[in-house]
Amino acid sequence: MLFLKGRASWLLTVRYKCTRVYRVERAVLVYPCRREREYTMGVNVRGRSFLTLLDFTPDEIRYFLELSAEFKRLKANGVDHSYLKGKQIVLLFEKTSTRTRCAFEVGARDLGMGVTFLDSGSSQMGKKESLEDTAKVLGRMFDGIEYRGFKQEVVEELAKYSGVPVWNGLTDLYHPTQMLADILTVKEEFGDVRGRKLTFFGDARNNVANSLMIVCAKLGMHFCACGPKELMPTDDLVAKCREVAKETGAEIELTDDIKIGAKDADVLYTDIWLSMGEPAELWEKRIKLLRPYQVNKELLAMAKPTAIFLHCLPSFHDRNTTVGEDIYEKYGLEAMEVTDDVFLGKHARQFEEAENRMHTIKAVMYATLK
Repeated sequence: MLFLKGRASWLLTVRYKCTRVYRVERAVLVYPCRREREYTMGVNVRGRSFLTLLDFTPDEIRYFLELSAEFKRLKANGVDHSYLKGKQIVLLFEKTSTRTRCAFEVGARDLGMGVTFLDSGSSQMGKKESLEDTAKVLGRMFDGIEYRGFKQEVVEELAKYSGVPVWNGLTDLYHPTQMLADILTVKEEFGDVRGRKLTFFGDARNNVANSLMIVCAKLGMHFCACGPKELMPTDDLVAKCREVAKETGAEIELTDDIKIGAKDADVLYTDIWLSMGEPAELWEKRIKLLRPYQVNKELLAMAKPTAIFLHCLPSFHDRNTTVGEDIYEKYGLEAMEVTDDVFLGKHARQFEEAENRMHTIKAVMYATLK
């Protein structure tokens, strides 16, 4: 059995239809599960940092996902789950964000925690104060630290010296919290994710593609990176993921052929063609390289009829942004990595995916701080 702290708790039975029990004050409310679920038992990640999914076992990742789904149900039913009252967290942002910041802030407050936000203009980290000193100070004031920025080494140093759980909100190498939201969305659509094919189209060496390859390897999925040969993941990371795949039954595939990438795909995934922090001068080169990998209705037609579309957002699917309009004026493109008809079509799940950022981040914070 696995129980959550606080006024609400849940009762789980592995591989059997279960009855969920919410204890609210003195009343006991019983809700039947909608379908059979498999829960991971005996997993404990308390006190650990969340820097990359390479650090976690498949069972631990499944634990995060099941916990996320339960928090989502609690939120939807209006059940209080402020299990971490009295705790405080700090968010360190060197890169701007909508979904990551809102997910951490709303998730933390739902759990009853206080939140402090510091951006690069309101912190002395790395300027007048060393990273090590900053970590030691923050670790004495806060119960957890989130970092969103550039170098993976920064989040690793924070974890090394702070003495509290540190969560990677995005670095140039990895985006692990995004992955939990992505896979939760896939689970909601298909149930068991094992054997499902997820293809990433575009710049397959960016942080999202790197992390997708890792999570797919961990969970026994078929990951396909589809893009130009010069924009593929590093050989070192591919080798690590293929070693994991030997244990989980996953498949790691790299191709520059969109027909191979789309064939039998359950999930079509893409990201913007120029990552945050890269110079705008690269747009022309990236457009020439990546235009053949745009997710459009022709590409979608090559996948399974039941395939879904995912995008970590933001997206340049139309001209309704300053960047989108500028690209149109310079290069004549109405859309970039995905066309508007796919983005707004029946296969699109990116807004469900965006909501799931909140539930999955909440699960990570709770599991590591409880």
